[in-house]
Amino acid sequence: MSQKDVQNRIASVKNIQKITRAMEMVAAARLRRAEQRISSLRPYAGAIRRMTRQAAAAAGGEVGSQPILAERDEVKAVGILLVTGDRGLAGAFNSQILRAGIRAAAEHEAAGRKVVFFASGRRGVSSLRFRGREPQGDYTGFSDRPAYANAREIAEDLMTAYVDRDVDKVEIFYNGYVSALSQVVRNETLLPLQQATLLEGGEGDEDGNSQDQPDHGHHALVEYEPDPADILQRLVPDYVEISIYRALLESTASEHGARMTAMRNASENAGEVIEDLTLEMNRARQAEITSEIVEVVAGAESLV
Repeated sequence: MSQKDVQNRIASVKNIQKITRAMEMVAAARLRRAEQRISSLRPYAGAIRRMTRQAAAAAGGEVGSQPILAERDEVKAVGILLVTGDRGLAGAFNSQILRAGIRAAAEHEAAGRKVVFFASGRRGVSSLRFRGREPQGDYTGFSDRPAYANAREIAEDLMTAYVDRDVDKVEIFYNGYVSALSQVVRNETLLPLQQATLLEGGEGDEDGNSQDQPDHGHHALVEYEPDPADILQRLVPDYVEISIYRALLESTASEHGARMTAMRNASENAGEVIEDLTLEMNRARQAEITSEIVEVVAGAESLV
């Protein structure tokens, strides 16, 4: 490879490095906004979760009296919602959700259950279609900044599928945000309410209040008007919507964190490539200079 070719490669890699650094900075700015949205949502999500759990406990045996609250004796079909991004260049962000969802679907199908896919994000939709698994619901174009209306649209389709008995159980897979460097695949059950993992009390509420802490305070007596079952029926749609909205926000923050990390790694790798190419160019230049010196010396000796 000539020096000119090496110089062209160095220039090309430097241009790529500028792009990856810019993408890293954009992802970092969007990540900060996503973190703020998650922090603002957690108190409300925690309150909805507690209210739904308390109403379910008060309703007791009446929980299954409404279609949206009815628990099926046998699970014949499972709805799986995959929350991915609209874009790539984010490391394993999208692929790990797809792998987890496909693996869970294979387990359900091995147990004789039908699997119905729903997908949020272009990457999830296109990957499912590539695998020959057409999603019953696809939702795209908002992964960078999801709105509550997007969560409501998804929730309505999932609840309709459950009430119409197209599915007997609804699960959601998404990337839970831990930090910019760490995203964890989470699998949670949304419906039926009796199996909902979001309502289990051992992990603590969204606002950080642990359910396992000893209770030394006094609680007001809660009176329900109308009865707890009717209130629960009204709360369940809000619970499903806020749960999906939280998953969308968590996924957005995770995507920005994963992209920021991926672009930082790409920039560092580009720097290493530039160093290697510069060293190669210097060696080629040194070899060329040495060759010219040898030629000059040989010419001088021939004149003696």
